[in-house]
Amino acid sequence: MANFTRIQVAQTMKETGIVPVFYDADPEVCKKVIEACYQGGARVFEFTNRGDNAHTVFDELSRYSREHFPEMILGVGSVIDAGTTSLYIQLAANFIVSPIVNAEMARTCNRRKIAWMPGCGSVTEISNAEELGAEVVKIFPGSQVGGPSFVKAVKGPFPWSSIMPTGGVSPTEENLKEWFDAGVHCVGIGSKLFTRKQDGSFDYPAISEKIESSLKIVQSLKK
Repeated sequence: MANFTRIQVAQTMKETGIVPVFYDADPEVCKKVIEACYQGGARVFEFTNRGDNAHTVFDELSRYSREHFPEMILGVGSVIDAGTTSLYIQLAANFIVSPIVNAEMARTCNRRKIAWMPGCGSVTEISNAEELGAEVVKIFPGSQVGGPSFVKAVKGPFPWSSIMPTGGVSPTEENLKEWFDAGVHCVGIGSKLFTRKQDGSFDYPAISEKIESSLKIVQSLKK
């Protein structure tokens, strides 16, 4: 079962400000990436449900993370149905992220008090998601939905909404400033965080450095 409450998940997302989003079919690569993120200061990590047998990779990663990185809150993204939601909850996911609003998924997560973060593209979807119990809502794809200006507009009538954009977020001061000035709860960032070497393999020390520098930018923007 999850080892962090849904309130702890939401609070840690807000405190750190950045959620690395990653998938690889190789469990050993995932372990090294999550270690690099942890060393860089990340405390929330979203493993994306992509590829055949992704749940078996997550199962191994979850066990490894609990043993070696006890403060890391590990969850799963790109989940679109209740069955898959139940599968990952059984594998100890601390949160479930989806690109869609699905009421059956909401009920599945709420029954086990697991944080559920659905993807929304309008104020109506955000309102519906919050009515279904979402503490944090995801806007996806962030830049295509409307970018920081969309978040700022939503926060007018919905000042209580906690919004996490994913897609179109870059770990640069300029881009992060736009999002956090607009009032985001946190941001999800994928491939732009995960530096590779010339041979295509991941540069783990560089990933740690990028995570650390990005988190420092976010903290400076909150002051």
